[in-house]
Amino acid sequence: MMQTYAYAALAFSAFTSATILPGTSEAAFAAFLYQYPKQLYGAWFCAALFNGLGSMVSYWLGRLLPDKKRPSEKVLRHLERWGVWSLLLAWVPIIGDALPIAAGWLRLNWFKCLIILLIGKALRYGVIAWSLVYLV
Repeated sequence: MMQTYAYAALAFSAFTSATILPGTSEAAFAAFLYQYPKQLYGAWFCAALFNGLGSMVSYWLGRLLPDKKRPSEKVLRHLERWGVWSLLLAWVPIIGDALPIAAGWLRLNWFKCLIILLIGKALRYGVIAWSLVYLV
């Protein structure tokens, strides 16, 4: 039963961390793995999925922005140059929250954005998990 609550807390933390709300999904992910080390793949899937879905909320919010409320020029130049592949960096502090918003504002294909976001998030949590297992 406690494990179910732990998954819910991990999902909530991962989801909110990917939006403009503050969050600490890395700490929640590490704490989950410390408490339930045999649930590595389930935690990895949960964190990546909900963090990716949180970024998609930012993407859809970007679609609602009026034309005169442009994201920063730096973020726009990056997205215009690299397209959806830029979203692999949506986990990076500071610019990471702006990338999905800008992708939505630019009306990049939502399905491609979703796939790239999920891949990037899965890679990120995979590196964290690997670090916890092999370096700690």
